[in-house]
Amino acid sequence: MTSFNLMILAAGYGKRMKKLTHSQPKPLLKINNKELIRHNIDFFINLGCKKIIINTHYLHEKIQNFIEVNYSNQNIKLIYESTLLNTGGGIKNALKLLGNKNFLVSNVDILWKEENKKDVINFIKNYQEIQACKLLLAKEENFLGLKKSIGDFKFQNKLIKRWKKNDPYLYFTGLQIINPRIFDLVDENSFSINMLWDLLITNEKLEGEISYSNIVHIGDINSFNQFKDD
Repeated sequence: MTSFNLMILAAGYGKRMKKLTHSQPKPLLKINNKELIRHNIDFFINLGCKKIIINTHYLHEKIQNFIEVNYSNQNIKLIYESTLLNTGGGIKNALKLLGNKNFLVSNVDILWKEENKKDVINFIKNYQEIQACKLLLAKEENFLGLKKSIGDFKFQNKLIKRWKKNDPYLYFTGLQIINPRIFDLVDENSFSINMLWDLLITNEKLEGEISYSNIVHIGDINSFNQFKDD
């Protein structure tokens, strides 16, 4: 089984969850009586993950306590961001713990399930060969929960471009493989990962792969209510 390091992005406020996150951070909201962050951790440890880095900000003490109580025997490190660094900056800030080899990044609000296992195993196979960055994408019919009214990307000849009107709808599943060298392209410490993706797209270096299982995005209170007892 493939061995890898993983970062889970968990520092956001979860404002689209409305009242649910007034006193509870989004990663600790429960789907099927199991916290979102636990769904992520258990899924990827089962696939061979050896080290997990989690960035935190909002109600970070609750996430820290949860990890200490439930995963004291696992190699999980938390990075508290006193000021939010956005998605790209958060990953860049964690490079010192992730190492100089390729690693995976997952968004905490993706509900990884057993049915996704085959697609993810295929996606991370030979992951160390990725020269820049590779995104796992899903077709519209396989992307459930919160999604935009436009597509995220166009996928052609194993490379990713930005979605344009009349392109098929493809969505980012929240999972990516990153070669840490790409952060040399950005001087800023706080920035969106989209900035890096656009630089890579310009240079035809953003790779992709399609997932054929259903991906569930718990992105707002409506998708939470839809899947909380699924």
